Amino acid sequence: MRPAGTGNFLLLACSLLLAVLSAVPQNFSPSLRSGPGATCRLSRAESERRCRAPGQPPGGAVCHGRGRCDCGVCICHVSEPGVYFGPLCECHEWVCETYDGKTCAGHGKCDCGKCKCDKGWSGDACQYPTNCDLTKKKSNQLCKNSQDVICSNAGTCHCGRCKCDNSDGNGLVYGKFCECDDRECIDDETEEICGGHGKCYCGNCYCDAGWHGDKCEFQCDITPWESKRRCTSPDGKICSNRGTCVCGECSCHDVDPTGDWGDIHGDTCECDERDCRAVYDRYSDDFCSGHGQCNCGRCDCKVGWYGKKCEHPRSCPLSTEESIKKCQGSSDLPCSGRGKCECGKCTCYPPGDRRVYGKTCECDDRRCEDLDGVVCGGHGTCSCGRCVCERGWFGRLCQHPRKCNMTEELSRSLCESADGILCSGKGSCHCGKCICSAEEWYISGEFCDCDDRDCDKHDGLICTGNGICSCGNCECWDGWNGNACEIWLGTEYP
Repeated sequence: MRPAGTGNFLLLACSLLLAVLSAVPQNFSPSLRSGPGATCRLSRAESERRCRAPGQPPGGAVCHGRGRCDCGVCICHVSEPGVYFGPLCECHEWVCETYDGKTCAGHGKCDCGKCKCDKGWSGDACQYPTNCDLTKKKSNQLCKNSQDVICSNAGTCHCGRCKCDNSDGNGLVYGKFCECDDRECIDDETEEICGGHGKCYCGNCYCDAGWHGDKCEFQCDITPWESKRRCTSPDGKICSNRGTCVCGECSCHDVDPTGDWGDIHGDTCECDERDCRAVYDRYSDDFCSGHGQCNCGRCDCKVGWYGKKCEHPRSCPLSTEESIKKCQGSSDLPCSGRGKCECGKCTCYPPGDRRVYGKTCECDDRRCEDLDGVVCGGHGTCSCGRCVCERGWFGRLCQHPRKCNMTEELSRSLCESADGILCSGKGSCHCGKCICSAEEWYISGEFCDCDDRDCDKHDGLICTGNGICSCGNCECWDGWNGNACEIWLGTEYP
């Protein structure tokens, strides 16, 4: 005979057991099999239902099409460690937004397809700082592409970073400067990207084998194998890796829209004139330093000259190192970054401009001119890039009168920059104007806020010799463009 409380105790234990079992997740696999290798306790339909995302109809893909369903549990297909994960294989660590080639702009972590930004950053790709400390001018400068256009006219600038116009949410406009527009790849008839026969990258269609055309709309009349055979270069590469094979013919990559460099040519794009681009001589307006001819990417030197770039005269007794040393003088750059060194002698650039002179082109009288071209403010003379002021005037450009007729308070207020710092902390205030530190020649600007060391160099030349450095930015001469004035926009060189 059982004690009186035994029945109540068993009823309570059963209730607790049911509560524990109901708390176990549906896809908790150990409870669905009696042991290793045992038959699944779930029906096939129930097993697949647990492997589908909520709301998916019967017959839909299980595990998001990225894995197999095993007794109500998704086993994700893993070709690389950690690529697919999540209870229903719904996460992929490479689908997060990127900016400037970095996932989550390097300011966050990718979590199941979405960027979780670090503190102080926001945006789909964590590309926008929460607090911007840039002036509008500096911000816009960082957003300009190589043609000096803000965000390629396809977006807006936010604290030095471009936000591309994608009002429809399809993300077809992208790139650091919104320079890529994949809407150009949409076929007008089918409304598919590259007609469904290729992939789009930065507004250009790369067609599948057997298809060609701007939108991959045309099919080839030869087999892909025959097409490949005709496009294979002697070194065994398709179009020498410098072009695209279109129905047995190589379409070589056009590396310079102006065509000034000869580009890439040959039946299989075997000739690459880009190798001569680095030896284009802006002084003589010719390739191979003006002492040879560029032939299929190589320089054939004239008699009396040698070197990869035909830069060495055979009559020059100096080695390359000795020649450069003679051209350097007290500067870190040959010819002070303002000319060309040849056999220990400098040819100052631009030719004929008497404002740049000296044995190592160390004198640049352009530094004596203000933005309006006035030399030494009209109150002095220029000598080797430095102003010699008349009596009663002083300053780097002789712009300051020694006598001042304003109060100290008014003078200081006129010298304060936008951040409230007197002459940006890099100069002194006199009569309402900033006098930048004479020891730091590279500091300039109305409030000493410019640093000319920031100017870009190309081929060792400041502003490539095709412009002047102004407030840390290159101001290019007519016909030249680019951050370092390295791009010629005309059809013929000056």
